[in-house]
Amino acid sequence: MALKQEQSLGDLFSDLSSGTSTLVRQEMQLAKAEVMQKASEAGKHVGFIAAGGALAYAGLLALLAALTLGLAEFMPGWLAALLVGLVVAGIGGLVAYSGLNSLQQMDAKPERTIKSLQEDKQWLQQQLQ
Repeated sequence: MALKQEQSLGDLFSDLSSGTSTLVRQEMQLAKAEVMQKASEAGKHVGFIAAGGALAYAGLLALLAALTLGLAEFMPGWLAALLVGLVVAGIGGLVAYSGLNSLQQMDAKPERTIKSLQEDKQWLQQQLQ
């Protein structure tokens, strides 16, 4: 099939419009995939926060029972329970803080999509010159 040497201005604009439409659809698909990936990563960090909280709670219950009974041999029961509770709650707080800190440092911007859109903008500008 031989290519036409010259296309009409209308044909060129039609091709540009069609190409731009396809490009926008592809960019939207890329943005959607990238946002889904970022959401999945955020979900993982939230899972760490929840796991830290659950471990802190389970540890609190077990250690409060065992250590309070052990320390109650040397001090009043209320003081033993207070000391054990403070230590376990502190550890749980550190685990939850670590997960929260990781979540706050996560960059949720769709970087590849932004870069690709900038490249597309430059390409369109070149095509229109």
